[in-house]
Amino acid sequence: MTTVRRAPAARRPAGAAGLDAILKPRTIAVIGASRSEDAIGHQILANLVHRGFTGAVFPVNPSAEAIHSIRAYPSIADVPGPVDLAVIAVPAPLVPGVAAECAAKGVRGLVVISAGFREVGPEGAEREAALVGLVRRHGMRLVGPNCLGVLNADASVSMNATFAPVMPPPGRVAFLSQSGALGLSILDYASEYRIGISQFVSVGNKPDVSGNDLLEYWEDDPSVGVILMYVESFGNPRKFRKIASRVSRKKPIIALKAGRSKAGAGAALSHTGALAADETAVDALLAQAGVLRAASVEELFDMAMALGAQPLPRSSRTAIVTNSGGPGILAADALEMHGLELAALGPETVARLKPLFPEEASLRNPVDMIASARPSAYRGALEAVLCDDGVDAAIAIFVPPLGVRQEDVAEAITAAARTCRTKPVLAVLMGREGLPQGRAALEELGIPAYTFPESAARALAALNRYRTWLERPVTEPAPLPVDRARAAAILDGAEREGRRRLSELESLELLDAYGIRIAASRLARSEEEAVRLAAECGFPVVMKLSSPAIVHKTDVGGVLVGVRNVQEVRAAYGRLLQIAATAAPGAQVHGVLVQAQIEGGRETIAGISRDRLFGPLVMFGLGGIFVEVLRDVVFRLAPIDDLDAAGMVRGLRGARLLTGVRGQPPCDTDALEDALRRLSQLAIDFPAIAEVDVNPLIAFEHGAIAVDARVVLAPEAEARTRAAPAAVRGRA
Repeated sequence: MTTVRRAPAARRPAGAAGLDAILKPRTIAVIGASRSEDAIGHQILANLVHRGFTGAVFPVNPSAEAIHSIRAYPSIADVPGPVDLAVIAVPAPLVPGVAAECAAKGVRGLVVISAGFREVGPEGAEREAALVGLVRRHGMRLVGPNCLGVLNADASVSMNATFAPVMPPPGRVAFLSQSGALGLSILDYASEYRIGISQFVSVGNKPDVSGNDLLEYWEDDPSVGVILMYVESFGNPRKFRKIASRVSRKKPIIALKAGRSKAGAGAALSHTGALAADETAVDALLAQAGVLRAASVEELFDMAMALGAQPLPRSSRTAIVTNSGGPGILAADALEMHGLELAALGPETVARLKPLFPEEASLRNPVDMIASARPSAYRGALEAVLCDDGVDAAIAIFVPPLGVRQEDVAEAITAAARTCRTKPVLAVLMGREGLPQGRAALEELGIPAYTFPESAARALAALNRYRTWLERPVTEPAPLPVDRARAAAILDGAEREGRRRLSELESLELLDAYGIRIAASRLARSEEEAVRLAAECGFPVVMKLSSPAIVHKTDVGGVLVGVRNVQEVRAAYGRLLQIAATAAPGAQVHGVLVQAQIEGGRETIAGISRDRLFGPLVMFGLGGIFVEVLRDVVFRLAPIDDLDAAGMVRGLRGARLLTGVRGQPPCDTDALEDALRRLSQLAIDFPAIAEVDVNPLIAFEHGAIAVDARVVLAPEAEARTRAAPAAVRGRA
């Protein structure tokens, strides 16, 4: 078996340090530049020359005297003067040697285009480790290997060090991509839709320069207004959360995360663990970092077009102006689906609209001007709704009839938007042939234009989500009073006995130690003890089989409810022992748990799970069929604060069942939020806990009570790994 050598960590620059050499170089050497038009090195050199790089470019090729009419040099050592950046496009086996020559030359930044490293297997991983070790020993920075290259469209740099055949227009969007092939499509798409790019980095295998580094680099860069990310993995999610939470308060971050796999969830021993797939952790991470998640490349750019140019709305109240009823209805449906509100137009607005249109027009929102509407009608209608104090955003939809040009309507929309620059205006031009012309007119004022109503609604929803994030106070989780020593004693007892699962009584006592209210519970080891404990708890009681061999008691009939007197207690005790003997012959039976029966309230579920990379997650959802069938649950990464906990409770699809519906009193959501924060603190305090299931956690009008609990511990070695600081385990 091949052993992968670990790169030494000496002299590694931190964070964004040293990235000027890569993104703002004064001199660039293209190592592997070629006269062959099919070669990547030829295309990179051509892009640097033809796109007007403001610094000096040096082709390096031992077999050519000149390339693109520029003198070539046999090696980097022969290049006169200092070199900031070397773009390397040579076969992978040659890369470490070339990098060593760059280090000897004093080159500060490397962009390795070449593939053939970690992505191809152990031999490539060895090669990559050697490359990274060299880079860190010499204090250089590395983008790649296995990447498309880097781009900086700022006029003072004007660098296209990629082999992409197209160059998007300059703008204020920074883009990092973990896929070179997708990066090609992204640059092509940005060029077609005239989305201005400020900087682009294809990070490739990212063993050195990571997404976290680039976020920090772009954080205070005035040329960057929006950050887009295509990522396939997170190396250090906790560091990403910390950095992105800070950066996203200065400029929006939109991420497209690939790989929506739920592999591995089936191995979990609890509901919480089974529901916590990789994508669950990603959703939680991005939500808590203020990062807007896109589901597709198209949605990524839909959102970027709006966030890059439009003001944020003051609320979700939106008006629609259209010349066709069908698209207006589609837009209204899409707004509601994304949590936006169709604004009610004020009487003054309706009175202002009435003289502009025939009787057949609909002057309610959506405003349907009908197909005969001319450009002047668009301007009048849009000005009217934008002046309405009950409207905070507008979508203008145009379906081209005969005799009306997209360009004229676009100019009318632009003129109306100028009258109220504090409210976002989005356009829908439903005609592919006319869209480029109409879009050009709208771009002057930064009004994004879409082909379909759903795209505009999606983009407007992103503006609203970002506004909500910016309005959220910056808080830190405050520690809650708990009995940590008692909790530690419970866990230590199980670990000493080599058990990975706590008994139900131990699990409930663990929750009690952390201030989560539990149903009165006692373990009976004999029939007479069961009778005495039932009387102490108060009838009726619930009796549950307690055996480490039977995890899911209800599946074998090991839970008996409504036990109302001494005779029923005796019968239930014997019946449960018989069930244990049938379901798990010879298995150890601790006894029978006798518990006060909790009646009324609404069932919820709460818990903890641990992701190998993301760490502890806290889960909350509606209980019963809502978790078994509908899976109406929300996850957040621990630690969570008050706002996270409140967002979890209110973020369920069925949240109204908790806040009061059809005359039912509301549940005590404060108690539920408190329980979630205590579970979060428990997860942080004890890395040895792998899973916790509190099911049900019954919510009442006043308070909440944990009725059933299951706690699973991690294997000892795994727990030690989890206890290590995230910075030690990896980087993003």
